[in-house]
Amino acid sequence: MTLTLRAATPLDAGAVGAILHGFNRDTVWMPKLYSEAETISFAGVMIDRGWVRVAERETVIGFIARDGAEICSLYLSPDAQGQGIGVQLLEEAKAQSSVLELWAFEANEDARRFYIREGFQEVARSDGARNEEGLPDVRLRWQRGVAA
Repeated sequence: MTLTLRAATPLDAGAVGAILHGFNRDTVWMPKLYSEAETISFAGVMIDRGWVRVAERETVIGFIARDGAEICSLYLSPDAQGQGIGVQLLEEAKAQSSVLELWAFEANEDARRFYIREGFQEVARSDGARNEEGLPDVRLRWQRGVAA
């Protein structure tokens, strides 16, 4: 089955929101702040702003949301993980920018390992006061031509 990366459309908000909500729902350390409907609405806002690219194999199985050099979200459905799809979404973003940055929750060790493996470096930490979840997080940066 062919993997397609494409710009998200408003019709993708349900799938993008469901992937994001599923992560929040299934992650024990993540505070449950929003309903699935609210998360889908938020996905629609990101899509309307032109931030979202989706990975699709007949249905949407992952997405990246990026505001310029800032990666806001990169999530895959559980059955799509470990297949290089996140790497492909990230490589596409790297091809469009010389610098990428993001915040990852300190507790999200899998995400932090993924980004470090993909050449990101830790540049700052926060105690959680800056995010609505109140969770400590780590600032990561990738810069073309800089070895991790």
